[in-house]
Amino acid sequence: MRQDCWPAERVSNMVARLGIDDVRPQISGRTLPAKAVVGEVVPVSALVWREGHDAVSATLVLISPSGEQTRVPMQQEVYRPDYVHAVFIPREQGLWRFRVDAWSDPMATWRNAVEKKVAAGQTEAQLANDIAHGADLFAAAIAQTPSPGVLEAARATLLDASLPLAERIAPGTSAEVQAVLAEYPLRELVTRGPIADILVERRAALVNSWYELFPRSTGGVDTQGNPVHGTWATTAAALDRVAAMGFDTVYFPPIHPIGEVNRKGRNNTLDPEDGDVGSPWAIGSKHGGHDAFDPALGDEDAFLDMMDHANELGLEIALDFALQAAPDHPWAKQHPEFFTVLPDGTIAYAENPPKKYQDIYPLNFDNAPEALYAEIYRVLMYWVDLGVTTFRVDNPHTKPVNFWHWLIAKVHETDPDVIFLAEAFTRPPRMYGLSKAGFSQSYTHFTWKTTKAELTDFGQLLVDVADVSRPNLFVNTPDILHASLQEGGPAAFALRATLAATLSPLWGVYSGYELYESRPVAEGSEEYLDSEKYQLRPRDFGAALERGASLEPYLTLLNHIRRTNPALQQLRQIRFHDIANDKIIAYSKVDADSGNAVLVVVNLDPHATQEGMLRIDAPSVGLNPGETFDVHDQVTGERYTWTANDTGNFVRLAPEKNVAHIFRLPEVPQARREALAYRQISDHDYRP
Repeated sequence: MRQDCWPAERVSNMVARLGIDDVRPQISGRTLPAKAVVGEVVPVSALVWREGHDAVSATLVLISPSGEQTRVPMQQEVYRPDYVHAVFIPREQGLWRFRVDAWSDPMATWRNAVEKKVAAGQTEAQLANDIAHGADLFAAAIAQTPSPGVLEAARATLLDASLPLAERIAPGTSAEVQAVLAEYPLRELVTRGPIADILVERRAALVNSWYELFPRSTGGVDTQGNPVHGTWATTAAALDRVAAMGFDTVYFPPIHPIGEVNRKGRNNTLDPEDGDVGSPWAIGSKHGGHDAFDPALGDEDAFLDMMDHANELGLEIALDFALQAAPDHPWAKQHPEFFTVLPDGTIAYAENPPKKYQDIYPLNFDNAPEALYAEIYRVLMYWVDLGVTTFRVDNPHTKPVNFWHWLIAKVHETDPDVIFLAEAFTRPPRMYGLSKAGFSQSYTHFTWKTTKAELTDFGQLLVDVADVSRPNLFVNTPDILHASLQEGGPAAFALRATLAATLSPLWGVYSGYELYESRPVAEGSEEYLDSEKYQLRPRDFGAALERGASLEPYLTLLNHIRRTNPALQQLRQIRFHDIANDKIIAYSKVDADSGNAVLVVVNLDPHATQEGMLRIDAPSVGLNPGETFDVHDQVTGERYTWTANDTGNFVRLAPEKNVAHIFRLPEVPQARREALAYRQISDHDYRP
């Protein structure tokens, strides 16, 4: 016996009677749960196989968080031989468990055999054994079916020797019989697959529109035109406009006391002038740390009043959770072990060569982890107890991933509704590692994807990793003013917003985007001139709107379109359509629950009119090749009649008029919806 052979008992434990492979969704070998939200269409697939030619089928077994068990028949896939699929829609938040059971399907084996033999011209005498065997199978199926009338009738006809052979066989192979057997299958050699988990969060973890604003910039100006520091009262007043635009979540950068030691001046200078407010990410001063308010904004009671107003408007408040400290943060004196102390006795400030952040001390998670973890958890729960249920986490990829896994799990033990967004513009292993560790959402590299090829690859990747990561597509941030916005004018702002709002159910806008703010601090830089990170930036949104210099109406329309089209609220299905113009991108999304289908066509050139013939991939939107259908543009209200043929349909987009079409397509027939939900899986092979 070869020394490297595995023991026979080990082999027998690894290989089951029927094969069940490539079960999806599955994360890191089933050691971590896949992601979903309440109401999301979740496709499940597996490769099932057996020896020989007998039919094999499968059942999806689901166990809800409350313990209810459900069995869902799985269908054979069209696009991938030997694969089966099913979809389910979780209606309950919490940890779901599922497995795929494979089983020998004697009824399907019998049906296949007799149909082929009859088609080959075999006689009744030659099929005598098949008929007898079929009668036995029907008897067994009848015994386990609550309402077996259809099966009893088929068996009786099968045994009626006075009928012609074809008539005897036909009922036993009919669609009616197959429908009953799908619900109450006759199963042999049942083989249970491995158990996997899906963590189902509240719907806002997937479907949400974010708006970022600095509370301190909401104070307007005084009679001399000088900026006035905002308060929680002025912030509450600013929320009305945000709610009217249809946003769901308002995100505030840090609202804590700002350090005075090494405070940064305007445009990130090292020599601040009197009155400079500093960077809110330099957290902590004599007024307190991460569990305190910037005194210029107001106290806890004023904050809670603002929160009450947000709730009345249907807005959720997200706070920045930035684990770093200013030199005068209370931690620097009380807990120097939380930081890296240099040989000269000073605490190391943050650096990202050649950049230096003299106003920030990064935390060291290895010096005193037990005490540091406990303090961070205490601080976070202070805000949760005040009613904050969403946090945008600053630079989580610079902290240990096991810390995040611990913290998020501990918070969810008592508060499962809390959502964590990872601000992690980093390499994919880190981004997806944070998602697997528990982050509900993640920033992405969308801002830097501008060409048709880049956006197509990016859009397909979003679907590939949907079981792991939910992308929040911010069009800009206080740190990122992409060159396309600096150079493209208002049309660039409109087209980028269209892409972000329709490629993902999650998107975000940083305040000032609607005013087309586009001046960088220097040529080639992505930093804003007079960045709001270092100074107050009051804006007169109303005046801009009155003179027609605002994107606000279009942002409002985009959010309305997203809310009224379920296809734009799902992440797991997208199809790019062919148009022979690299300046126009076209893609569709379909919701397998409602049948809603949307086709988005965007002119990627903000400077010139682009046109072309768009060829629809008909099956991907539930249409038949060659079918004529109506499309309704949700942007302009116009309607057109198109045909799903090789010639295509003419589109023309002039940036000064309209950068995009968002077409509502005919509703997908019920019989075709499930196939569209799983077809996407067969097109991509990313296995996180």
